[in-house]
This record gives sequence, C-alpha cells and structure tokens, in this order.
Amino acid sequence: MFPTIPPPAIVHSIPHNISNDKSPKAIGIFSSTPESIDKKRIALSPSAPDDQQQDRSSADAQSSVKSDAKLLGQPLSINLQDIEFLVTEPSVHIPATEPETVPKVVPESLDSEKASPVEPVPVAPTVSANSATLPTSDANIQTPESNLSPIAQVPEGFTVFPVGINIGGRNVNAGVSVRGQENGSKALDLEHWLLPYDAVVQALKLSTKVLPDNQIELRSPSLAVRIDPAKLHTDPKLGLVFSVGEVRSLFGVQVDFDLKEYAIVFDAPWLTASGQSSSLEEAPVQLEGLPRIASPDISLAAIEQGVSVSGGDSSPTAFRGDLTAVGSILGGSWFVRADQPKLFSSNSWRITDALFQRQTDANDYFVGTQPPFWQNLSPNDYVGFTFIQRQGYTPPPQFYGESDPRQRLQAAQVGRTVSGQAEPGTLVRLVKGFSDRIIAETLVDSSGVYRFEDVKLETPALGGYYQVFLYPKGQLTAQPEIRDATFSNLPGQLPAGAAALIVSGGVGRDYSKQDNNLFGDFSTFRGGIAQRWGVSNSLTLGAGTVYDRSLRGLAELFWQPENVPLKAAVSVLSGSDNSAWDINADVSYDPSQNFSARFTHDRFSSRLGVYWQLAQGITLLGNTNSNDATSGGIQLNFSGRNSFTFARLTFDTKSHLRWNLIQRLGKVELNSVGNEISSQSALSFYLGKHSDFTTGHSFVLGYDTYNQNSNDDLVNLAWRYRSKERSIDGTLLWEAQLGYGIGSRGSGVLASVGTTIIPGVMFRARYQGVSVTTGESTFGIELVSGLNLQGGITPSDRHANYLRTQGGIMVQPFFDRNNNGQRDAGEDFYTDPNLVTINNQTVQATRAQVDRDRILLRLLPNTYRLDLDAAGLPPDWQAVTNAYAVKVVAGSYTPVLVPLIPAYSLSGIVTDSQGTPLSGVRVEAIQVGSGSGMDSGQRLLSVTNDAGVYFIEHLRQSSYTLQVNGKSIQPSAIKLTETSPPFQELNLKSQRAKRN
Repeated sequence: MFPTIPPPAIVHSIPHNISNDKSPKAIGIFSSTPESIDKKRIALSPSAPDDQQQDRSSADAQSSVKSDAKLLGQPLSINLQDIEFLVTEPSVHIPATEPETVPKVVPESLDSEKASPVEPVPVAPTVSANSATLPTSDANIQTPESNLSPIAQVPEGFTVFPVGINIGGRNVNAGVSVRGQENGSKALDLEHWLLPYDAVVQALKLSTKVLPDNQIELRSPSLAVRIDPAKLHTDPKLGLVFSVGEVRSLFGVQVDFDLKEYAIVFDAPWLTASGQSSSLEEAPVQLEGLPRIASPDISLAAIEQGVSVSGGDSSPTAFRGDLTAVGSILGGSWFVRADQPKLFSSNSWRITDALFQRQTDANDYFVGTQPPFWQNLSPNDYVGFTFIQRQGYTPPPQFYGESDPRQRLQAAQVGRTVSGQAEPGTLVRLVKGFSDRIIAETLVDSSGVYRFEDVKLETPALGGYYQVFLYPKGQLTAQPEIRDATFSNLPGQLPAGAAALIVSGGVGRDYSKQDNNLFGDFSTFRGGIAQRWGVSNSLTLGAGTVYDRSLRGLAELFWQPENVPLKAAVSVLSGSDNSAWDINADVSYDPSQNFSARFTHDRFSSRLGVYWQLAQGITLLGNTNSNDATSGGIQLNFSGRNSFTFARLTFDTKSHLRWNLIQRLGKVELNSVGNEISSQSALSFYLGKHSDFTTGHSFVLGYDTYNQNSNDDLVNLAWRYRSKERSIDGTLLWEAQLGYGIGSRGSGVLASVGTTIIPGVMFRARYQGVSVTTGESTFGIELVSGLNLQGGITPSDRHANYLRTQGGIMVQPFFDRNNNGQRDAGEDFYTDPNLVTINNQTVQATRAQVDRDRILLRLLPNTYRLDLDAAGLPPDWQAVTNAYAVKVVAGSYTPVLVPLIPAYSLSGIVTDSQGTPLSGVRVEAIQVGSGSGMDSGQRLLSVTNDAGVYFIEHLRQSSYTLQVNGKSIQPSAIKLTETSPPFQELNLKSQRAKRN
C-alpha cells in the first residue's frame, strides 16, 4: 500500500495542563514564539449541532466562472482578515500511532506526472489532543525554494478525472477534477486521492484568512485550522490540493466516494443533517475575535394603541383605549400599559402595568407591577421588587412576554430516567424529535432492560419530544422499532443539586376608589423570602416565610418518583389569627397512555378527574367537585380520508347536560357547543375545490339559544369569506361575513369585516341588527395599530408585549457605493433573507420579519453570532465584515448596519522573463490604504496552477501592490475605483527563473 502523504506542516502547542488522561483537552495552534500565546490563541472545537444548521444555497453559486483563464486549473483564491479567536475541544481526536515510513517528497519536473523513486524515512506519530507528542517539522519536505509548494506524491495508476461533490444528500458541485483511481466497484486508496484546494474550501464553506505572518487560517463556525501555504501540496494538473486523508484529519470530515452518484461525499457536521451529536448539550458558537455590536443602553422600541368603539339603539357610543409601550434600559426591558376607559378623558386613564425586568443566566430582577411568588388571593395588585438567584439550572425560555417571577423558579430541563424492555443484543438509541440527533445509546444485556439515567430532558410543553429507536441484534441497517420516550417534568421541579432563592417586598394596590388616580391607591406592605432545593431529580423542597396581612410560613413539595407514574405539587401557607391555612395541591397519576387521574385542591374546593380510553377513539370521562356536582361522560374522536368526528358529552348529578361536537364530511362541517344556559350551532358548506375548513368562501346556517331567564333563539343564514393570506402575526389578511337573522327577539342584518391589509394595523367592524338576547341593533369597531420606533418609524406585528422578555437584531444591509462605511442618500438597502444566518441557522428558522429596509429577528436575550452568507450576496458585491458578535437584551432590537461594497476580481498568467508560465507560485495583492482604517492592509493571495494562471477575488476600491513570492513584479501595482469593471485580466512578469 502506498504510504500516507504527510499533512501540511502546522505548528501545535499543548497547554500546560495537558495530561495523559482520556478527558478531551483543547490544543492551541499558533505559529509564533511561546511568549505570544496570549496574543494569538486558536484551538479546535466540536462541530456545531446538526439541528442548528439549515440547508441553504451553496456558496459556490456566487463563485461562477468569470473568465476562461479560471477554467484552466481553478487556481486558489483566498480572502482573509486578521481575526483572532478562541474555540474549544477538537471535533475529531486523531489517535497517536506507531512510527511508520513515508517517502521523502522530492519536487519533480513540471513536464512529468510520475513520481521518482525515493527512500523511505521514519515519521513521528501523529499529534493527538490527548498526547503531548508534537508533529515533525517540515524537514521531510524539500523544495527548490522555501516559498514554493511541494509536489504531491500519489500511488501509481492514479489519473485525473471529473466527479461531483455531495453534501447532506445534495450536489453542491456538479463537476470538479480530482486525482484518484476506481475499479468500477469501489474507490482505490481513497485516503490518497487528491482534491483541489478551492473545491474543498467552497464545498465545506470554510472562510479563509491570510494572517500577517502569511499563514492561512481556515475556519467553519466551530473549527479553526492554521496552515503555512508554502507547505501545502500541489498537483501539476489540479494546482493546490488536499488529500482525502488531510481533509479527514484537519477538518474532522468524513469523506467517501459514491460510485453510483460518481461523487465525493462530505459529511461535515456543521453542514449536514446526518451528523449526529452524542449529547444534548450544544457546542458553543464561536464569538472570540468577532467585532462586537452592543445593545442599546436605553430605547423606546415599540408602541401600540388599541381603540374600541361600541354602541346601540338605546346605549350611547363609548370609546375605550389601551396604550402600551416597551423598550430597554440598564440591560433589561421596561413595559408600560395604560387602560383608557374613556378614551377622550385623560382623567379616567390609569396605569395597569409598569414593570422593569432584567433576566440573566444566574439572577432575575423585577421592579414594578407583578404577581407575588406565593399563593395570593387578594384582588389587589402587587407592586414591589423581586430578586431571584439560581444555581445549577436554567429556567424555561419566555417567548410571549410573561412577567411572572414564579416561572423563573422552575427548570427547563430535569435529569430523568428513560427505561424499557427489549431483546438482549438490541441497540437502543434515545433521539430528540423526528431527527437523527442521538442523545444517548446502549446495548441491551441479558437482563432485557435498557436504561438511560439522569438524561437532561426538556418537558414536552417546551418542545421536548423524544423517541427511542430499537435496532434488532444491533444492526443499524435494520428497520428500527420506534417508541415514544415516556417521561414528563413537574412544573416547579429542579434538578438534583440545584437551588433557587427568591426575595420580594412591596405594597398592594387597587382602583376600588373612584378618585381618578393614575397609579391607584397603595395599601399595606407585603413580602417574603423563600428557597427551593433540588434534593434529587425526583424531589424538590421549598421553605420560606411570607408577610401578607400577617406573618405566615411557606412550605412546598414537588415530587415525581422514578418508575412510578405519579406527580405531586403541594404548596402550604400556614394560618394566622385572621387567615386560615391555605393548601394548594395538584396530584396526577398516569399509569398508562390510556388512563390518567388528577386531583386538585385549593381553598375553594377539591376536584378529581378521571380519563379512561377504552379503545381507539373512545374515552370515558369522570369528574367530581366538592362544591358542585359529580359528572360522567364519553368522548369520541375518529378521522377518515374525507371525514372527522369529535364529540364530547357529559351529564351530572344536577341534571346538567353539556356537549361539544365537531363533525366534518367532505365540504360540510357541523359545529355545536352548549350547556344548561345557552347553545350555539352552525352548519357550514365550503365552496372551494378542496376541503379547507379555515379559508375560502362558505355558506353558514346558524342556530343559537339562550335559556337563562327565558327561552330565546335565533336562526341566521350568512355568507362568509376568509383569505388564505395572513399577516406576519398570523392574523387573516381579510375576513368578512354577511347574513340575516330571525329569532324570538326580532330580525335584522348581521355583518362583519376584518382586515390587516395595512401593515401594522388591524381593523374589525361588526353590526348586528338582532341577537339572541336583544332586538336592538348594536355595532362595534376595533382598531389596533403598532409601530416600531428603532431605525425610523415602521409598522410592527402588534405584539409589542413579546419584547418584555425578548429582544432582537435589526439587520440593515445597504450598498455602500462610496465605501465610507456609512449609509448616504441614494444608497439602497438589500434585504435578501438568504444573506443572514444566526448561530448557524438561516433566518427562516427564526421567523424573521423582512421589510424593505431591514431584517428583524426576534430572539431571547443572549449574545449571537451573525454571519453573512456569500450565497445571499448580489453579484459583484461583498460584505466589509463577514461575521459579528451581537448582544441582544430584552426590550429592543440591536441595530447592525451592514455595508456592502463592490467586489473586484483579478486574473491572469504569471510568466518568467522568457515568457514561460510559472506554476505553484504565490501571487499577492497587498492593499496600501484607501482612507478607511478598516480597509488598510488587506492581503489577498492566489497560487498559480500548472498553466501559470492566478485568480484573486474580493478586492475592494483601493490601490494594491502586486508581488510574486514576496518579490516585486511588472506591473507592480493596480488601482481600483468606482468606474473599474468588476473583473480585470492582468498578466504578470516575474524576473525570477521559472521553477525546475
């Protein structure tokens, strides 16, 4: 077998704490003296999780052929900025091996493709993250000049032929030349196949940077490698190359050859959905060394005004309003809501909500109106200060503007045990959702029981859906049996060893006095202090003291025993002279998916409910209430190809009949709901071609009854329309209804209309000439408008309250035609959503709002990596900075202004003084400055192919000095201006003799 080609020479450094144990360690890679370690720190990190990476257009779509010269050999083109960063553990550990022998690499004639026989020499073991052994130096690589790349040696019989490149089951490069060999059934010596450098870089979406010491830095969102370009290998036909073995070892990428597809297949964890993570913990996103974008110190992010108008024949027209505003300050959010009972009388207005909240990883702060953390039955509001300190757990994310401190006292993930029975020898995998992401796996032993203990799992309410895959006899090629992982987390529960402290103090507030006080009337002091402890993953205990009219003790218990389908949450407030004991309990027992029982208790009553599924679609129901009746009933649920039935019927000991029915058959739908007081029924016929029961045109026949004090009824027939289109917040773009009703109270026209066609505005109007309870005509109008106030005034999605617990990023890419870093008059915005990725996810995954002048991404507070994907750039344009670290706080959007500048490409042939093309030489374009500090010193390089062709792209408007192998050439400079064409051909002549 032909020996392994030595990888490019890379200088490694092992931190002082490296030992011989098997725990993963970070390794530093740098090319300077040990004293400079603190200034130039680079390491390898685990690959990004698969479910964070979404499919998007390949970056090679942007690098289309710009000249015939580039087709001659696909010469290397590199664009780097001097960015230093730090990452962590390597994504692939390369085990140390015994010394082997490889041939000494000797350059050959440019006219020859066969390697000369050479004498084997020993090579030291490969470096490992767990070994302090350093790789050999470049003494085994000899070249006529130190700055020329060595010729790669390959086994005899290797030839050059075209193949495709596939990633994640899709083709990203239809044709690229490689050097290798296959026999019609498999690849031969795949480890030594040679792949063009630029094809690998483009396919793996590696960003390339040239550092001041002329080394090349290649990186993905979770990987960094630094290489000396003079030590890379070249091929007479392919130019600069990587061997398959180098791709595997340097980047942790699995490489295969698919003979059927006739393509090289890369399995890059940061690009494909087939990569599998062995842990639920996500690898950190690299932020070190990126430009930092700070969040606003203080802002008014959004404002909304709601107005409702109502009236009738005998009632005056009433105008009521609701005003909300939200923003950020001191690293948190502020929120104000004002109720306007009489819209045009400011004396009637009152502040119903006013809260500042700042939530961090370990602490939370609430100042203003809020619910108390203890069970409080007082009708008055609570206004005060609350502090929460957490240890050992992360609370659930808050997406919808929740402001209840109690939600921050529970964990999003709790260690659970998932177990079951299977045949011995079965391979069992625990995966999340419907993906291939592995949480844990085990091989069933002779006991026939599998068990995954202390696995950090999210509650299903937070999207934590898990499955167990069972592969018979451990064969991954077999069809697995799929089971749902049965577990649940108890609200309020903490993982073992975790703790939470909460301290709160404030006063009560009410509006019972009609004194037109904007802030209401404040009453006596209230407050308390409590602590929760995660005694185990099954038991959480809490204790504290509360002052609410009197001093009272607080005790809490959250219990979910292992292997017992029982959950219990109990909270007790002790009694006092003027208060009784207050016991709140919620206990559920779920022995199977077909049976469950739940008991709840508070100061008002005790309640017990039972759910028993007798067969598929048939369920018996039972419920008893200590202060009400006992009831029993049945629930039916069936569905077919063109039909659907849901029916629920209960009858109690007070002779009360209650029902809920939904019946669909073809284009006909019947809805009916009722109890002992009233009922509503509607028979709908849909006119569309398809049975879409939510949109389109339909006729509706309705019948309503009301039996409170008299037997009233109303029959109505109406036409209804609902549009398929929706606004950004999911509201129907258009809806309308027109009909006529006849009933015991009279008859009249029924009409309604609603629209969100105007951005940021929702309008609804309704007129009733008669109703089931009155013969008077009534009307109502509702108007809600919302505005974003950051970066100008623009329409919002009318969910400003979400910003109480969320923030976001406002990305504003624009064409910076004069290259001054600022947006001037006449410079248009460019808001292609494919341009932006957040933490390796496309903006589609974050439900971005894309407007004419901005891309709005609503995100939870954190620091995010924002990347600009070359696939989303317009032709002949480039970003000044390709990645940012953006801090997001609740209450506002962090603005990121992204200047896009013209991109220029330069290509030609390098010859010696006799006009002979020079291959394998390094061509550099060195920027001499353009008046902008961020542009000064840009260095770009290319290595010529066997025809002497170079290709340099991503040049900017500036003057560049041209060099070949660090020496001046003719011409020695080029100047690019606004009038320069995007692509230029320029042949270079070197005074040095050609390589031989």
